[in-house]
Amino acid sequence: MDYKEIQYALSDGLAIVTLNRPEKMNALTGLMRAEITHALQQAVRDARAVVITGAGSAFCSGQDLSDAGHRGKLDLERTLRDEYTPMLEAIYNCPVPTLAAVNGPAAGAGANLALAADVVIASDQAFFMQAFSRIGLIPDAGGTWFLPRQMGLAKAMGAALFADRITAQQASDWGMIWEAVEHSAFDAHWRDRAAYLANGPTQAFAAIKTAIRQSYGNSLPEQLSEEAHLQGGCGKTRDFMEGVTAFMEKRPAKFEGR
Repeated sequence: MDYKEIQYALSDGLAIVTLNRPEKMNALTGLMRAEITHALQQAVRDARAVVITGAGSAFCSGQDLSDAGHRGKLDLERTLRDEYTPMLEAIYNCPVPTLAAVNGPAAGAGANLALAADVVIASDQAFFMQAFSRIGLIPDAGGTWFLPRQMGLAKAMGAALFADRITAQQASDWGMIWEAVEHSAFDAHWRDRAAYLANGPTQAFAAIKTAIRQSYGNSLPEQLSEEAHLQGGCGKTRDFMEGVTAFMEKRPAKFEGR
């Protein structure tokens, strides 16, 4: 597909999706949402890990309110249901690990786009902001679901009501993201982390995602049963055999994702 508002690059099992409207701080349009959705669906076939990042100085400033499809009377319910939901589900339900490399400001739907990924690594020059209440809206694009799960009810409520900037370091300290990294080391660091995921035990990563997410709705006995089931599957993979062999031979494992 000839993408217009994103870039898609594939190398060594890693797919990198770059939001590519730097002159608009990578604000989301209908076209960009469709392209992100398509790219994630493509990445499932191509890659063993996916990175989402932004071109230029911003990650994503949220919805582009000047987008031609949103002039005049806005149908926010339709836009969220028909355009945002498929994009967010493509990220969240991706069977391979997803990493948001937040290179700069992530505001509104742009912040929650990042939070849909399995792991968020941010430059210490980045910030997150639930800007919705400033224009009379509620956090959307999954914000009301991601925030309380990742940073707790009290912090989530304050972030939504006050629409304050949350620095990358605060986000890391509060459990909202995985880590904040010094900007000068940011690019090399997230690429190293992404390579680790792309070269890791892909089926085990998928099982980890399933087990941790299902734990929210399971009792302890149910979760122990689910762990046993998923671990049984992992134990039948080539990567498990390679991991054990490498451990015994005192060498790095060479996982194939099978």
